[in-house]
Amino acid sequence: MTASASAAGRTEGSDRLPADRLPADRLPPARMALDARTWKEIAHLLLNLPVALLGFTYVFTVVLVSGVLTLTVIGLPLLAVCLLGARQLGKLERSRSRALLGVRVDEPSPLPLVRGGGMFQRLWLALKDPVGWRTLLYDLIRLPWGILTFCTVLTSLFVLWPVLPFIARGLTNVDRAMVRGLLSPSDELERRIAELESDRGVVVDTAAADLRRIERDLHDGAQARLVNLAMGLGLAKEKLLEDPDSAATMVEEAHGEVKLALQELRDLARGIHPAVLTDRGLDAALSAVASRCTVPVKVTADLPARPAAAIEGIAYFTVSELLQNISKHSQARSASIDVWRAEDRLLIQVRDDGVGGARLESGSGMRGLAERLGAVDGLFVVDSPVGGPTVVTAELPWRDRRE
Repeated sequence: MTASASAAGRTEGSDRLPADRLPADRLPPARMALDARTWKEIAHLLLNLPVALLGFTYVFTVVLVSGVLTLTVIGLPLLAVCLLGARQLGKLERSRSRALLGVRVDEPSPLPLVRGGGMFQRLWLALKDPVGWRTLLYDLIRLPWGILTFCTVLTSLFVLWPVLPFIARGLTNVDRAMVRGLLSPSDELERRIAELESDRGVVVDTAAADLRRIERDLHDGAQARLVNLAMGLGLAKEKLLEDPDSAATMVEEAHGEVKLALQELRDLARGIHPAVLTDRGLDAALSAVASRCTVPVKVTADLPARPAAAIEGIAYFTVSELLQNISKHSQARSASIDVWRAEDRLLIQVRDDGVGGARLESGSGMRGLAERLGAVDGLFVVDSPVGGPTVVTAELPWRDRRE
C-alpha cells in the first residue's frame, strides 16, 4: 500500500469515528439516514410546542399576576417565588436538551445563603436573580419558535422525508444556541457574584463578632480592674492621714492592679493585631505565638518577601486559633508550623501528633476559620483521622505588600 493510499485510509476512517468518541458537544454531520441521534432531534423539536406553551403560560401568569399585585404587599414576594419556579423550568429544559440534543451545560449556582440577613435582603437577592430572569426570557421567546419547529418537522415527516435529517439538525442547532446562551451560567462571572454575595456576609459577621469579643474583654477585664483601681486609690486617699500603713498597703495593691490591667490591655492589643507582626513579619509573629503554646512547636517559614498586611493578619490568627485547639484538645506531644509561598499563593500547614478526630463540622472554631479564608479566596482543609496525626492546610492568595 502506498503512503497516499494509507493516508487516504486514515482520512476515511477518521470520518467514521463513533459518536461517543467525539469531543463534548461536537456532533457528527447530518446524513440522509434517520439514525438514533436524528430521531432524538425530531422528538425534541416536536416537544418544543407543548413545552413552549407551558413555559409561555407560566411567564404570562407571572408577569400579569405579579404586575397587578405589585401595589400590594404580596406582589414582590410572589414575583420572587415565581423566579425560583423559573429556575426549576430552566433545570427541566437543560435536562431535556442534555438527553435529546447532547448539550452539556453546567447548572447555575444556587442563590447565595444570607447569613444573618433579614427577610428583605433574601427577597432582594431572589428578585435580582439573573438565572430566573433569563429563564423567563427563554420561555417567552420559545412559543413562536416552538410553533415554527413543530409545524416544520410535522410537514417534513410527510413531504420532505429525504432531507429531514438536515432540517432537524439546522433547527436543533438553534435550540442548542438558545440553551447555551440563556440557560447556561455566564461563564464564571455569575458564580463569582454568588460567592462574593455570600462572602460579604461572612466578613460582616466576622467583624461584628470580633467587635463583640473586644467589647466583652474590655468590659470584663481591663475596665473592671481600672474601676477597682480607682476605688482602691480613693480609699487610700481617705486613709492617708489617719492610717498611713493601711494606705500604703492599698497603694501597693493598686500598683498590682495597674500591672494586671496593663498586661490585659497588651494581650487585647495583641489579639487585635500584634505589634511583632507589624514590625517583624509573619515568621517572628508565628514564633512568638508558638512559644506560648503548651505543646512544643517547630516553626519553619520560607517567605522571600512579606505579603499584604491583611493576608499576614489572617494567616497569623488562623495559626493562633489552630495552636489553641492543639493546646486544648489534641493531647499532642509536639507540633509544627510550615509557611511558604508557591507561585501566587501563601500556604500554611499546621500538624500535630495528637489523638486526631478534628472535623470542620465538629465546632464553630474550625467552621469560622474556613469561612474567613473562603471570604478572601482561600482554602482550608482538615485531615485528621481518629488516632492522628492531624494536618491542617490553609491556602491564601499572595498579595504583595505595599509599604
